[in-house]
Formats: sequence, structure tokens, C-alpha cells
Amino acid sequence: MPIIPPSPADHEADFVTDSALGIDHATAPDDTRAEDLQAALACLDDAALFISGHDAEDRYREDWSGGRGCPLAVLRPRTPQHVALAIAAVGSLRLPVAIQGGMTGLVGACVPQPGEVVLSLERLNQIEEIDETNQTMTVQAGVKLQEAQEAAAARGLLFPIDIGSKGSCHVGGIIATNAGGNRVLRYGMTRQSVLGLEVVLPDGQIVTNLNKATKDNAGYDLKHLFIGSEGTLGVITRAVFALQPLPRSTQTAIVSVQDFSQVVALLRHCRHRLGPKLTSFEVMWRDFYDIVTRELSIGRPAFPVLGTHLVLVEAMGQDPDVDDEAFANVLGDFLADVPHTDAVLATSIAEASAFWAVREASGEAAAAVKPYAAFDVSLPIASMENWVNRIHGQLDQLGVTRTQTYGHLGDGNLHLVAGYPQDRPELKLQICDLVHRSIGELGGSVSAEHGIGITKKPYLGLSRNPEEIALMQAIKRAIDPHQLLNRNRVFDLP
Repeated sequence: MPIIPPSPADHEADFVTDSALGIDHATAPDDTRAEDLQAALACLDDAALFISGHDAEDRYREDWSGGRGCPLAVLRPRTPQHVALAIAAVGSLRLPVAIQGGMTGLVGACVPQPGEVVLSLERLNQIEEIDETNQTMTVQAGVKLQEAQEAAAARGLLFPIDIGSKGSCHVGGIIATNAGGNRVLRYGMTRQSVLGLEVVLPDGQIVTNLNKATKDNAGYDLKHLFIGSEGTLGVITRAVFALQPLPRSTQTAIVSVQDFSQVVALLRHCRHRLGPKLTSFEVMWRDFYDIVTRELSIGRPAFPVLGTHLVLVEAMGQDPDVDDEAFANVLGDFLADVPHTDAVLATSIAEASAFWAVREASGEAAAAVKPYAAFDVSLPIASMENWVNRIHGQLDQLGVTRTQTYGHLGDGNLHLVAGYPQDRPELKLQICDLVHRSIGELGGSVSAEHGIGITKKPYLGLSRNPEEIALMQAIKRAIDPHQLLNRNRVFDLP
């Protein structure tokens, strides 16, 4: 049985403010400890390495979750060897470290807590090699995802991971969080694209296995310890990614359907007819689609009569002449068989981008209903319709009428945004308990792709049983006995 987290009254102390379910650690840094650290780092001889907490810019203090803190100091190593020496120096003083990448996280994991030293990987930004024969890319952790995508495309290859924050997020961060995104349906989570890793352990030791081979069963596959560990076990400094052939054709369409059963029927139809060419299947309920297209005027309603759900379908292939016609036939057959459905196919890159702009306007849409509680959950597709209807009804009873519902669906991932009245901040914890507990009852995950970080710690027990959590804690104690790296993220230890 899953662990049931405490009630809102019990765990309110975990959250200091309403920001990001309450992360606000903006206390003044300890100058004496900062001076000790600067002295310990003198051997690195890099003036740009150390920034005092007083001088730290906002980009080191807050992430996209809205949480805010004040670091003891900021370290900006330039090489993996710098990272190792910096970690060893910090460890000698028993100072905790908050590891930072592009700061696009949504669960508060990168926000510095009191007394923490920020380790920013922004200067580890080199694409070291693109191997066209093996179809791999060796890259440092601070490279932005979009830069990796563009470098691969210039060689006729595809970097398969794609998420909305690609212009800001770092590849090290997407490995540490095992990011999902828009192409999981075809290429899987980040884990499926990582062949090799280099990691700095909490004692400063560098462990390197930048393997390029897909098959390697020589003992434990240690990289999987660090992928998705949210920086709690080691600092990822370099990685080898598997690349894919760059598609020569892309087909995009928005389909309007009349109920959720038709959404499921469309998914089944596209999977059967398109097979591995199906890359994305993004579903938007009307509560999300209407805010984006009508209130924010992003994109436009593509149909004279809108259905209850709008589905963004994308396929990729290698033969434009064949693929375009086949895609149109697949959707045409569905429209012919399923009554009251409609579709608009993109006839240009600009039109396809306009379709995607609607789906990727989630940040703007959420801001339109703030204050809000946002959720990233997964559950069996067979349970989605009843869960969404039940949650919407329960939120309405609480006085929450501004919701947004959308998701990747093909991989079981849904996002929910619940805007609550400004004068009722206490609703946030009630909403979070309601949503997460209901997901736990269905055997789903309280975090499909954003991680646990700090804000979802009270709910980890809804998706992981006591034995699993105990094993996670044992691994943390074994690798990081002094709890120096991303302390109190994911779970707490005494």
C-alpha cells in the first residue's frame, strides 16, 4: 500500500510561502563561511569561479517554479576537473550544494536553501563531438537543448528529445530529471537516448564512462543511477546521446473530436496506421484551448464548430511524396468512420508552427489564471476521462472554476492548471492534496516528467511504496553520506 502523506495542516510547515507551494529561502548568506569557501577554492585560480551570495544575480536565486532563495556563494566551474575540485573543496567544509542548470525546473529543486552553495554548470557549454558514423553526440552538461538540436540537424541528424523550454534548459538538467516532452511516444524519455555519462561524485571523484555502444552488459549500468536522480547522487558533467536520422518529412494536423472516447479511438487508429512514424499526440481540452486561442489570441480556432477536445497529431518520415499522402489518408479514414469529427492539416512549416504555438502556450495560459496550482501527473489512459471529470467537479465545489487540462496522452501524461481566487490562498494546499491523492488511488504518478524536487516531497509516498523509498534513501546514504548534493530534494533524511 502507498504511504499516505500528511494532511495540509500537518505539512504546511514544509512550505514557507505560496510561491511554488512555498519555497522562499531568501535569507542573508553567512559571510564567514563564504570566506572559508573562497579560501578553499584559491587553488583553482579562476576569478570567474566564485561569486559571493550578496552579489549573486536573480538567475541563481530562482527557477521557473517561482521559488526564491539566497545562496551562500555561486561557483561557476569551467571544466569537469573544475567541478571535481570545487565539489571536493565544498565537501571539505561540509557545505551543502544546490546544482543548477538552465533553471527551468518546476518543483523547486534548484532553488538554494539556507547555507547552500550554488554550483552552476552554465560554463560547461561545449559540444565536444558529433560522430556521424555511430550517430552520437558527446556534450558537456551546460549546453542548451536547442543548441544540441541545431548542431545535430546541421549534420543531418536528429536530437530526439524536445521540450518547451529547449531554448533555456541544459542537457545536464534534462538528464538529471529524465525529462519527457513532445516526442516520448516515439523516442522515449531522456533515459532512452543516453548512452554514456561522466559524473562527479560527492567526494570529488570523477567517474567516466562515455560509452557510444547501445549494447553494453558489462556489470551494472551505473548511468541509470544518475539519470532522473535530480542531482542527489552526483553532478553530471558530460554525456553521450544517441542521435536519430533527421526526418525528411513532417506532417502536422489538429483534429476536433466530440468526446474522450473519440480521442482514444484516434490514438488507437494513428498508432495502428502510422506505426513508428507517429511522434506526437497532444490533447487539449476546451478549457485550455479556449483560453489560448480566444483570450490570449494565440493561434486561432481552426474549426467552424469546435469539439470537446482538440488533438495535435504529428508524424515524421523519410519520403515526403509518400508520407504526406499517407498521413492525409489516415486522418481522412478516421473522419469518414467517426461522426462529427474534423481535421485541419498544416500545408506549410508556418502553419505547423502555428498549431504547435497553441499547445506550447501553456506558460502564458497559466499566467492568465494566476494564482494557480499546476500539476504534472500520469495515469492509465482508461482512467483519464473519469478522473478529469471527477477532478473538475471537485474543484468546482471548492470554488475553482478556471482550469486548464492538456497533455501528451499517448504516454499517459496529463497537465492540469487550477486557478484559484486571489483572496483564498489556503486553497492551494487543498487543491494539491485533492489532485495528488486521487492520482495515488488510481496507481498513477504524482510526477510524470517534472520530478519531485522540494514541492512534491509530501506526495512521493503516493507513487512509491515504503520499500522503494527506503532503497532510495539507502543509495543516497551510500553515495552521499554527508548529504551534500541537493540535500532534502526528493525525500528527507535525518
